Amino acid sequence: MAPAFDLIGLVVTDMAASLSFYRRLGLDIPSSADTEPHVEVTLPGGLRLAWDTDATVRSFDPSWSPGSGGGRMGLAFRCDSPEEVDRLYADLTEAGYEGHLKPWDAFWGQRYAVVHDPDGNGVDLFAALPTT
Repeated sequence: MAPAFDLIGLVVTDMAASLSFYRRLGLDIPSSADTEPHVEVTLPGGLRLAWDTDATVRSFDPSWSPGSGGGRMGLAFRCDSPEEVDRLYADLTEAGYEGHLKPWDAFWGQRYAVVHDPDGNGVDLFAALPTT
């Protein structure tokens, strides 16, 4: 049996502030969770979203430190074609979102680009390159 994608985890500096943001997006998170070191919610479809404080992560990985120069998580969106990667990257950057890496043909066989969401998290756009 193949592994099943089950959870997206976010590491947060301020649990209450982070949970407040996601409540504004419609997630049902009890206010009692604001002081917890680890919080999880199950999303429609069964995927879970979890938050851990910096201290929680350091409790099992003492050498962990937050990344510098960008967000703490990245999401990736598969596009239908290399042309769609280019179009979507252009649409997002023209709308004012920060482009991080312009579209390029990656050595692993994909057209790839990276933009930042409003919080600075990297969002990858990718599509398989045609095989010749």
